Amino acid sequence: MNLANKLTMIRIFLVPIFLVFMVVKGIPYGKELATVIFILASLTDKLDGYIARSRNQITNFGKFMDPLADKLLVTAALISLVELHIVPSWVAMIIIAREFAVSGLRTIAAAEGTVIAASWWGKIKTVIQIIAIIIALLYNLKDLSPALNPILSNLTNIFMAAAVIITIISGVDYFVKNKDSIRVDK
Repeated sequence: MNLANKLTMIRIFLVPIFLVFMVVKGIPYGKELATVIFILASLTDKLDGYIARSRNQITNFGKFMDPLADKLLVTAALISLVELHIVPSWVAMIIIAREFAVSGLRTIAAAEGTVIAASWWGKIKTVIQIIAIIIALLYNLKDLSPALNPILSNLTNIFMAAAVIITIISGVDYFVKNKDSIRVDK
């Protein structure tokens, strides 16, 4: 269990803590703490990848758990934002469905002995999703700055729309580039 893998596990551990602060009413500064936890957890994604590559500590565990940790964090945030009526359910559904579809594709490819690496589109997708969620979480702090509410509301809508578009493009890109992995006649 190297440092990069420990950071991935910390990100997974932070998901339920984020959810508690995000959706349980009555916790003092709960929304603020949830926002900070999400940002910190998001930063661990960048950090664990950097550490694994720079120290040549890329492991099979990390290859499996790092994307899973990302999916858990993004899914938890999207579902809680839907529950709070900040993000429409169809946005969350498109993003989550793409994650299931690409994970399924990777599973099929792995069964055939092929590893599907993260694409440029996939990396951009993750960054845009994280930015969109952070903006939505800041918008969720409406009481802190009412003057910023219209700006954050518009930015949430713009970045969520961008996240959906990039998510679809990324999903299509994975399937087009790896169509041989899912041929029915195999």
